[in-house]
Amino acid sequence: MSISSRDRKSTSEDCDSRQESPTMSSQEAGSGHSLSSLATQEECFRSSRHAEMSLGRMEAYLTKNQLTDVTLVAGSRRIPAHRLVLSAASGYFAAMFTSDLREASQSEVMLRDVDGDALWTLVHYCYTGSIELHEETVETLLATACLFQLTEVVDACCAFLTKQLHPSNCIGIRSFADFQGCMDLLASAHSYTTEHFMEVIRNQEFLLLAADEVAKLLASDDLNVPNEEFIFHALVSWIKHDEGNRKKDVSRLLSLVRLPLLSPAFLADFIETSPLFREDRACQELVMEALKYHLLPERRPMLQSPRTRPRKSTVGALYAVGGMDAHKGSISIEKYDLRTNCWSTVAKMSGRRLQFGVAVLDDRLYVVGGRDGLKTLNSVECYDMKSQAWTSLPPMSTHRHGLGVGVLEGPLYAVGGHDGWSYLNTVERWDPQARQWSYVAPMSMQRSTVGVAVLNGKLYAVGGRDGSACLCTVECYDPHTNRWSPCASMSRRRGGVGVGVINGYLYALGGHDAPASNPSASRFDCVERYDPKTDAWTKVACMGVGRDGVGVSLLGDRLFAVGGYDGQQYLRLVEAYDAQSNDWHQVAPLNTGRAGACVVVVKNSSTC
Repeated sequence: MSISSRDRKSTSEDCDSRQESPTMSSQEAGSGHSLSSLATQEECFRSSRHAEMSLGRMEAYLTKNQLTDVTLVAGSRRIPAHRLVLSAASGYFAAMFTSDLREASQSEVMLRDVDGDALWTLVHYCYTGSIELHEETVETLLATACLFQLTEVVDACCAFLTKQLHPSNCIGIRSFADFQGCMDLLASAHSYTTEHFMEVIRNQEFLLLAADEVAKLLASDDLNVPNEEFIFHALVSWIKHDEGNRKKDVSRLLSLVRLPLLSPAFLADFIETSPLFREDRACQELVMEALKYHLLPERRPMLQSPRTRPRKSTVGALYAVGGMDAHKGSISIEKYDLRTNCWSTVAKMSGRRLQFGVAVLDDRLYVVGGRDGLKTLNSVECYDMKSQAWTSLPPMSTHRHGLGVGVLEGPLYAVGGHDGWSYLNTVERWDPQARQWSYVAPMSMQRSTVGVAVLNGKLYAVGGRDGSACLCTVECYDPHTNRWSPCASMSRRRGGVGVGVINGYLYALGGHDAPASNPSASRFDCVERYDPKTDAWTKVACMGVGRDGVGVSLLGDRLFAVGGYDGQQYLRLVEAYDAQSNDWHQVAPLNTGRAGACVVVVKNSSTC
């Protein structure tokens, strides 16, 4: 019986895209169309082990030296192989055997400067897809795999070496990765070296480094050290390891130590009179630059250089404490690490507080006043970072929320606020030695949600609310005369303003000018800078988002604006201001959006 053309099916179609024919009934099976129906039932078989079995046979041929068509020679090793298998696995061999190069037709190919054992291991990998990695041979294997363009082997070797990183070998692995162009391994080794720098400098690898490599390390902002003193001592150890040959590099390497950030006493005791640096004119000029930085603080804005920029790990940690959040009040304390650009929750307040003040005394957080949602507080608590414990301190004489706090020449000041009934102009001072509060001269105006900062030995009270409106006025307190003096007013009224100090200037960030009857009015993104020498305010770059209740603090050489309220939501946003370039950029956001958080910096220990 013939088959009509319309019943024929193309046998070239992909078997996975075919549809099965309906099951035939017994009547159809006996009809004249049964052959045509059977022709539509086709099946595609695929072996899941075909590639594995084929390569297994090829490996057997390799072992028995059967059907091989090329011999690779490396040193004393002669390795027979199959061009097809090598070309399928390696871009290097594919280029060699499929081109017009003479090696394409040679039965024997000489591979110069290639380790024979590594070559055999990699040839075997081309057949099996598996390889054993050993600590003593992995670097040779990686270098050879890079040559033969065996990407997966390179990646496996890099992953293996990453797991082997240790303070005693990370510098060597870092140099090796750089030479081989293994950028992921280079990044991992560099990160490990900077993270564990305190241990790295105690190992032989550091002492044997070339001067240029030492310079690369000392120039890094990412070295994880408590303070700059450790960098200086590391440099001295390196120089003394081979002083005769290394003295010529002393001034170049000393210029990479941030000398202005060392204390005057340290400069005098360890550097100025040291035989290593005393006879070098360039070194003495660096010392004088550092001493001038300390002796003339009012000129520091003009003395900025790479040596005045602190390393990320030496600036301390930024803490965001409490604040209002979507749950009507956060009790969490988050810590920001500049080096890792990461926030982590490190503690909780002992209870709910809103519109309170926080200051740092003796590496402890002092939490002052605020309100618990029902009543205004005068209580004061202290959080010890080391013991992670809260203790109560004597309360203020006045209950205050919306206050500002600042530490000036030792004592802590609690400024203005609201006592639950009226706006306040009173100011109290906490004496940490006498452990008691006392009143000082009151401000000229009542201020709540006031911004408070310390600049040039004076306490500044900026903006806030006086009950009838937001304020643009500013006044400053001199502790030696116990008097408040008026300063130039800001260009606009700012309630809920954030304030900070950098390079001898006072900054006022964000805020609002909303009447109490319109709390949803827009928030400001504008920023003003006050120069105490000219008693004048100047507008600078705006923040990315308008907000009030923004926490502000100086961390390193940048001013951080943390959280806030934009009229719709409590923000996780954190921006950092670079005074040299006059611009803002975002850093890692908070874990919890919050406004009115108190933001302070706890410095690293200064002892070496």
